[in-house]
Amino acid sequence: MSATAAPAPASPTAVFIRLKLTLLRNGVRQSPGRTVGYIASAFMGLVVAGLAVLGLIALRGTPHAGALAALLIGILTLGWAVMPLFFPTGDETLDPTRLVMLPLRPRPLIRALLVVSLIGIGPVVTLAVATGAVISVASGAVAAVVGVAAVVLVVLVCVTLARSVATASVRLLTSRRGRDLAVLGGLFIALGAQGFNLAVQRLGHPENLPVLESLGSALRWVPPASAISAVDDAGHGAYGRAAAGLALTALALALVLWWWQRTLTTLMTAPDSSTLQAVEKDGARRADAGGRGLARLLPQGRTGTVMLRTLRYAWRDPKAKMSWTTSLGFGLLMPVLWSVQGNRSIYTVLWAAGMLGSQMSNQFGQDNSAFWMVASTIATARDAYEELKARALAVALVAVPYVTLVTVAAAAFMGPWSAFPEVYGLSLALFGALVATGAMASVLSPYSIPSEGNKNIAAGQGSLVWSSFLIGVLAAGALIAPLLALTIVLHMADLHGLLWIVLPAGAVYGLGVAALGLRLAAPRAAGRLPEILAAVSKG
Repeated sequence: MSATAAPAPASPTAVFIRLKLTLLRNGVRQSPGRTVGYIASAFMGLVVAGLAVLGLIALRGTPHAGALAALLIGILTLGWAVMPLFFPTGDETLDPTRLVMLPLRPRPLIRALLVVSLIGIGPVVTLAVATGAVISVASGAVAAVVGVAAVVLVVLVCVTLARSVATASVRLLTSRRGRDLAVLGGLFIALGAQGFNLAVQRLGHPENLPVLESLGSALRWVPPASAISAVDDAGHGAYGRAAAGLALTALALALVLWWWQRTLTTLMTAPDSSTLQAVEKDGARRADAGGRGLARLLPQGRTGTVMLRTLRYAWRDPKAKMSWTTSLGFGLLMPVLWSVQGNRSIYTVLWAAGMLGSQMSNQFGQDNSAFWMVASTIATARDAYEELKARALAVALVAVPYVTLVTVAAAAFMGPWSAFPEVYGLSLALFGALVATGAMASVLSPYSIPSEGNKNIAAGQGSLVWSSFLIGVLAAGALIAPLLALTIVLHMADLHGLLWIVLPAGAVYGLGVAALGLRLAAPRAAGRLPEILAAVSKG
């Protein structure tokens, strides 16, 4: 009787490919929204790639094509490197921590993960852009052969770099701090997009072409842009430089693969650092720090307690942190953007006061269903006033120094210094007005901020949020109208020597308006506690 031959084990690469395709197919079929989103993102990616390729082909033969191609590949590689940090769940099918219990060796696992990483819109876009970059600089048969190798190396370096970064930081990205980083990813991408847009506008002028050449020269020996420069060198007969450029990119690929294998091996064999011992040390540290630092400087009683709670929400809660960071970032970014675009005006610092003053809106929404604990401590209008006042003081503790620094910096770099008193006074008045309208909006039109998921608004509350925001902005503008009128009158009457009075007037006016708004909102908050709790607990 002949023995039955054991079936050959399936290749890990083939299994991973089928797994990736199956998960992609099931993910798209999960809901119509995901289907539309995937199709839309794929379409936009292909459109952007097509436009980039057409633009690069149009530059073929121009003297700056090589510098631009190297710069574009450098930016593309940087994007691949940082995207896993901001979107750690973008490709959760390749999370190596899910494979810890499987009997897989590092090298076959890396080979399989690398192959399945090439499946998707991102690699296709990278392939298209790299091909366009090669076409823009290639000249001759030798350059074409080098270009094929360059395209392969660029795609492999980009994909491998992204996988290596994701593997090295997977423990961080799955922690609370990692989720905070992911939530903040949108802000960093927005800031980066604005910076890239400004750079493109600047480099588009003929007088800035030497800067483009300098950047291209700096990147020609930085992998994987060195592979694109190798194509250009091969077209001009510099075969030694071309071989060196390809060798640099190949060496970079080998180093990234080695780093990936090392981090993957460590991840698959080392224990998680989040042990009981680490938790106990962290708890002891927090217990020791409970009476130090900011907590010691805050007022005693309910005011200090509420301020500390509000500030801790802003620091620890991912969505509160995103909101605060967005306000801080754009409060500084907008004056810089206007200045770079040629609209230099110190009045643009009003953005900082406006963005930070908006943090007073929907104060109870950040508590979510835990607002019932706050509501249980409010029995009278006086209690509600103390609660709202403490929250406003917490916002002012960050906003007033920040607005001061931004205004001082704007006066120093954009000028003139003579405009500082009026602009600073208007900023303080605007902040006070937004505190007043935000307190009223928190009481009259609260809405829920879901703790889970990416949405910042519960279903069915979108119109409430936008109407509340619009009314608050218009009301704040109306509240500071007297101070604006005073500033305009002084300018029109050519009384520039008296503009300094706008500063104390704005400080007093802003403080008075904020106090009045808190006083008016307090009794309404005390009388609407059940309605507020129901509104902020949705979602």
